[in-house]
Amino acid sequence: MRPAAVTRPVSVTPSAPTVLDLMDLEEIDRDLFRVRVVFDDRYALYGGQVAAQALLAAGLTVPEGRVPHSLHGYYLRLGDASRPTIFRVDRDRDGRSFSARRVVAVQGGKVIFNMSVSFQVPEPGVDVTAEPMPPLAAPDTLTEVRLSRPVSFEARAERAPAPGVDFPTRLWARCTTALPDDPLLHAVILTYLSDSVAGLAPYHSATARSGSSLDHAVWFHRHIQMDDWVLMDHVPRTIAGGRGWYTGTIHARDGALGASLAQEALFRPPLDHPRRPWSGDQP
Repeated sequence: MRPAAVTRPVSVTPSAPTVLDLMDLEEIDRDLFRVRVVFDDRYALYGGQVAAQALLAAGLTVPEGRVPHSLHGYYLRLGDASRPTIFRVDRDRDGRSFSARRVVAVQGGKVIFNMSVSFQVPEPGVDVTAEPMPPLAAPDTLTEVRLSRPVSFEARAERAPAPGVDFPTRLWARCTTALPDDPLLHAVILTYLSDSVAGLAPYHSATARSGSSLDHAVWFHRHIQMDDWVLMDHVPRTIAGGRGWYTGTIHARDGALGASLAQEALFRPPLDHPRRPWSGDQP
């Protein structure tokens, strides 16, 4: 019989820890994981963080050598960065080449996020990308910009966004924390970054702007190093019914398409103050 897991105390930091600290998950029982490092944040829990942690929890339960190829998640309630999140993984199937998992993230006894994720044994074969990497000058020639939510990242973009756009939707980004050569971890860090840019920024105005994420999907095409520069490009597609939908890509510096993504977010009149978690369910 497997021995019972030993529960270690949660570490609380006064400021944002590194991204690797945030990905320190403790296995408290079979297929049950808990975040060990939390911190105080005036905003609700960053969506890229809970999605990345859910992917990591799922990846820790699959046979060795299988890497994520897609994930689909739903943000159900606002989370709190100062509280530990519990992740429960369901092992739906392990086939010869693919593994399917479902993950539920819980805080305070309530589900805040759920995800379906699939893993695959990498296979050789045709390697084609129909569209080239979007054009952007080399990162060392561009202006530094600040990513508001992800920690351990630097970013570079054109000197000024397009007229009326309050944040660039095409930029270079790089993890400033050295990462081990682990394909799962680099996919996790890519997921962490993927929710960081306001893909609907070209349509922000005084009367409406993008808000809380509703759902998020990522398709992983090729392994790329997240502690080197990657080009992230988000393209707004449509806004209707109080929701906006955009797609995006993440390319390696050499032009290889690492991942594609799609996301839908609320698009409503802006709040005049940060929304605090635990004041009510989203939306």
